[in-house]
Amino acid sequence: MRPGVRLGIDVGKARVGIARSDPGGLLATPVETSPREQAAARVLELAVEYEAVELVVGLPLSLSGSETLSTKDARDFVAELLELGDIPVRLVDERLSTVSAQGVLFSQGHSAKKQRAIVDQAAAVIILQHLLDSVQAQGRATGELLNPTGSIDD
Repeated sequence: MRPGVRLGIDVGKARVGIARSDPGGLLATPVETSPREQAAARVLELAVEYEAVELVVGLPLSLSGSETLSTKDARDFVAELLELGDIPVRLVDERLSTVSAQGVLFSQGHSAKKQRAIVDQAAAVIILQHLLDSVQAQGRATGELLNPTGSIDD
């Protein structure tokens, strides 16, 4: 996996959480939460700002691994990113990332009401950190890499 900043993205129906990695690919940190209607354009603005080499989008599969309506929603968002921008997108399994993010935030004293504003960012951090950790452990990235033309480029 080539070095550089990556943006992690948690796609939701109302909001999209965005996180970023350091250029060395060791640590993911939260960036912001964007309203869904403006999220694709905002992600691409941030990709330019941070000189990102890749977008890492969580793919919400069911516990059994099958696709759901949320999976289709995430794939539609990825199609929008690929249509508007020219940066590779990696789809990674994100099962339970939001649940994990809620648990972390709750353990830090955030009420359910306070979590709403940051849970998507926290989920994006978990998605991206999972990818970064897998690269450190296995020497390669997990997931499905799509180039800007939408074809697999792995």
